[in-house]
Amino acid sequence: MLMNRLTTSEIYEWCSIPWQELEDRDDLKCKLAVRKDRATMMEEIGNLMADEVKEHNAQGLPTKWVLPAGPCDEYDTFIRRVNEERIDCKNLWVFHMDEFLDWQSRPYPVADTYESLEGTMLACFYNRIDEELRPPEDHRIWPRMSDLDYADRMCDELGGVDTVWAGIGATGLVAFDEEPRNFCYRPTVEEYADSRTRVVVINSDTMVAMAERSFGTCLDRVPPMGLTIGFHIICSAKRAVYMVATGDWKKTVCRVLLFSDPTTEYPVTILPKYIPDVTLYTTEYTIDHPMSHDQKGW
Repeated sequence: MLMNRLTTSEIYEWCSIPWQELEDRDDLKCKLAVRKDRATMMEEIGNLMADEVKEHNAQGLPTKWVLPAGPCDEYDTFIRRVNEERIDCKNLWVFHMDEFLDWQSRPYPVADTYESLEGTMLACFYNRIDEELRPPEDHRIWPRMSDLDYADRMCDELGGVDTVWAGIGATGLVAFDEEPRNFCYRPTVEEYADSRTRVVVINSDTMVAMAERSFGTCLDRVPPMGLTIGFHIICSAKRAVYMVATGDWKKTVCRVLLFSDPTTEYPVTILPKYIPDVTLYTTEYTIDHPMSHDQKGW
């Protein structure tokens, strides 16, 4: 039973390592791919996505992904190649990570708005793919309040996921799978790794991060609850590709992911225990931690 908690000294030590020394270390928990900037990184990931669908199509195999409604930059390259190269996505299955809920646990109307992640994906992903190449609607698997077991059931029926394409939060969230902070329950790493689709109250630090990034830190503007797939689906994957290019907010979580044993304190650290191929793609700026430099108090 794992209930690992990190220590301050561990985190300080990981953050103090110059980023140029990281890629050659043999004690990393996952692979590390550092790219010059966000545009370069996201173009490479979009190409990886297109290549995987093409490869599976050539083998007569379905492609099964977990996708986020953000970041979305990688979709530009993927969609361009799909439309230009006529890559058939009819056999692409997509498990969508999450959806926002209001304070009464009600979903928002589906629209091209911040509050509707389904609407966001229609606008930035599905509707930009030529109609004859798009994944069918019944291959787009969203967590639903009307049937919380639907996504997990579909994952089991399909035999798991091929690749998770994911951003991560400043304190290690994947989807809205965050650190459990309610003193009434303390799931172990093993229990968390088998967690199912569920309604969650979004942690306050995540609310601040989202509000700062999009709304000038207007906390009232960010939906306070979510509906998320659990790690039962995510940990079924053969591969995970993390896309982290948001600079200052993610410098520490990148170090924790690279060095920490699995802990519910940073849920992203759990994935390398269950997924055989995990790569952190990040930028030079994001992986360059200020605590690896001499610092003054002024």
